[in-house]
Amino acid sequence: MADITVKAAYGSVVEDEGQLFVGFAEGEDEADGYVLFRQPVGGGPVWFEASDETFGAEDAIESIVEGPKGYEVTIRPDKRATFGFAATVAVRVGQGCEDGPEALAALKAMVGALWR
Repeated sequence: MADITVKAAYGSVVEDEGQLFVGFAEGEDEADGYVLFRQPVGGGPVWFEASDETFGAEDAIESIVEGPKGYEVTIRPDKRATFGFAATVAVRVGQGCEDGPEALAALKAMVGALWR
């Protein structure tokens, strides 16, 4: 079982000021859980955060494993303190997740070989 779970109702892909943002959120309220991935448009290190930018870091992803209910992010051991010592973040992306397929495709392209 994951240390943090986000049940995504929305997915998004946004390009802004030379950065590509891919996110999944439980809702539209500021207090709702989310995950966010950010990378320069031309490639480079990926920033990952979970529900608050203080729980985020660059180059923190060890792997992302796809499963029947979504995917699970494993955080690199040397970055876990930044995430409140969480080792894994599960993102549940059901069929009702608005823009979920587009966001998943963009995330897979962003993280490349980290996706399994």
